[in-house]
Amino acid sequence: MCLSIPSKVVEILEDNYAIVDTMGVKRKVSLDLMPEPVQIGDYVLIHVGYAMTKLNHEEALESLKVYEELVEKLEEEEKK
Repeated sequence: MCLSIPSKVVEILEDNYAIVDTMGVKRKVSLDLMPEPVQIGDYVLIHVGYAMTKLNHEEALESLKVYEELVEKLEEEEKK
């Protein structure tokens, strides 16, 4: 099972790469497998270093909210 967190494209690089921000962590990913063009501000799902799917803005923000809630709950559990 793969769990992919929406990542925001913050920079488009040469050779079909982009820099994405995944909950505060930035990394370089390939756009070679994207079926549609990607622009700065788009949200994508990544698998093993490749952007695979573009999400609409609302879906991405909703998913990020759920992930943030999960992280908060896990941090609370660790404090117990």
